[in-house]
Amino acid sequence: MKQQAIIINFRLNAVTRATAAALVALCAVSAANAAEQFAVTGYSTGNTATAVTAGASPTQQITELYRDLLGRAPDAGGLAHWKRLMAGGMTIAQVEAAFKQTPEYIARNGNTGGNTGGGTVATPTTANNYYVAPNGSDTAAGTKAAPFKTLARAAKAAVKANTTVFVAPGTYDGGFKTTGNGTAAGRIYWVSTTKWGAKIVPPANSANKTAWDNRGNYVSIVGFEIDGSKIQKGTKWTLGIYTGGSYNVIEGNHVHHTANTIPCSSAGGSAIGVDSYYKGVMGDVIGNVVHDIGPAGCTYVQGIYHSTSGSIKNNVVYRVGSAAIHLWHDANNVKITNNTVSSSVFGIIVGGGDYYFTSAGANNVAVHNNIVYDNKYGISEQGKTGTGNTYKNNLVFKNPTYDWQLRNGLKHTGTISSDPLLAGYSRTAATPNFKPSNSSPVIGRGIATYAHPTDIDGKARNASTGFDIGAYQH
Repeated sequence: MKQQAIIINFRLNAVTRATAAALVALCAVSAANAAEQFAVTGYSTGNTATAVTAGASPTQQITELYRDLLGRAPDAGGLAHWKRLMAGGMTIAQVEAAFKQTPEYIARNGNTGGNTGGGTVATPTTANNYYVAPNGSDTAAGTKAAPFKTLARAAKAAVKANTTVFVAPGTYDGGFKTTGNGTAAGRIYWVSTTKWGAKIVPPANSANKTAWDNRGNYVSIVGFEIDGSKIQKGTKWTLGIYTGGSYNVIEGNHVHHTANTIPCSSAGGSAIGVDSYYKGVMGDVIGNVVHDIGPAGCTYVQGIYHSTSGSIKNNVVYRVGSAAIHLWHDANNVKITNNTVSSSVFGIIVGGGDYYFTSAGANNVAVHNNIVYDNKYGISEQGKTGTGNTYKNNLVFKNPTYDWQLRNGLKHTGTISSDPLLAGYSRTAATPNFKPSNSSPVIGRGIATYAHPTDIDGKARNASTGFDIGAYQH
């Protein structure tokens, strides 16, 4: 099918992504920043885990965590994973905090993070810290004892590198803009202290079409809920989280019910947009849940829309008016791995066109380990594409118009063409269960190349039992 002209000219500005070593959830942090941990509700503190022998080797400490927290010996893949992160600078206290985010720990010990996916997030210490809470005041100092009330007020303060903004659970007006720039050595982190606990909703009289307009570089946005379902007055949201700059991470967010009632026009929209218009590069979209986006069948509204370099990993995307995942404009060198996409018109589109700065088309794109199930179209190349794209070990099934449409003589390999046998799949359920059942053919059928080290829940992808296809590791 010929690509529709999806000219989503998000005239916004610059933002960012980090290398895998700088991610906020289960990733390594620099040894310098790991020296201290900020004491915040829901966050790890200190450098010594409570369940280990101080001064012991990393192997012994990790083994003790497995035994004390999970009640078992470590598997080889898990042990290697955590040792690798500690070698990169992660403290044993941060490893302990990460253990307590895992479904295995929660199932064994109870979920202390609430009913929204909960858990803790380990962040590197930053020199500048601000706090936001529903009972705060925008005339306050933004400290833990005297937090700001709105994200818009915090955005005016958080303009320096090496800054973290901690946002407490509660409901906050969207339609704000963040402009501060971090650096490679000192990012700006926006973190919901409880995953999906900080909910961003349309204000009483919306003046903007974007819930969160991020114009900074080296910025991480982690763990928020963007809920566009309760529209009030003013401009309707067409965009959830937008970034237009470089080295940005959009991770662990829940974006849903945006652009549902807008007119279907080429002005377009998306739940998460990573744009090249302002020459941004290397945008990472990791571990987000995106659903119920755009008018049904509208070819101009996308789930995750990416037009530069970077990655799209571990996301669950369903019920989108057009494409669950769409590359366009100047998209190139993008790793699309371990996503689960369903119940949309298009599953994954890889293409280039309506260029801002280049004309090479989408090239050097890796599409590996994805579940593309029960859409109208499966995985397709559209517009202009190159010969360096690879399609490996995807499950592509029940996309009735076609499962595959590749160009330039490219072939997909390792494809599974059968029902993924998900634990609780439904096209209409409010919260379908996209985890693989015990009999799912995706178990152990993925490849390690470009795979994120953990799944969407922070569970290590275990090389000893095989990498699973899709957002969840069994």
